[in-house]
Amino acid sequence: MSLTFVVLVLQLFATTIAAPSYLNLTAITAANGKSTLECWQLSDPFTVSNQAGTIGTAVKQLGHVTNAIYTILPPRFNGGLHQAPVVQYVAFLSGLAHITLPTSKLEACIRGGKRGLIIAADTAAVSSKGHITDYPSDEETTALQIPTTEGQVPSHRVLYEGPCRECDLQL
Repeated sequence: MSLTFVVLVLQLFATTIAAPSYLNLTAITAANGKSTLECWQLSDPFTVSNQAGTIGTAVKQLGHVTNAIYTILPPRFNGGLHQAPVVQYVAFLSGLAHITLPTSKLEACIRGGKRGLIIAADTAAVSSKGHITDYPSDEETTALQIPTTEGQVPSHRVLYEGPCRECDLQL
């Protein structure tokens, strides 16, 4: 057995042990025509990459997506009351997003970075009013908006009502 093979196996084992099993994320969704926040766990688990450059690392397919948009939001920007234009992942890369609901006391503060992925699924088809997003930081907030193909909501299970707690974001 070669030393290279042993190192590769150990790297795979270490990565698999340290990586989360499933991806949890805060979802802006709707029930009875009103936007709400839920903590979702996406159905398909992480797998171990076999692609060059990422071999042995944890990877999670997000499903079919289209037309990603890179957004730069100025400091203290208020996005106002709105519905999600389409079902989309939003990956906050930097800054801070504060999400509130006009018909509930639920709220979420999403910090940009490795725990900054959410899904916005409260489109006009399911929510009459939507949600409010403001960006209270003194710095720009950057985000990737990643629509799902044909508005498909990814397979998931609801862990609980409200945004995901820090301890449930596992990354």
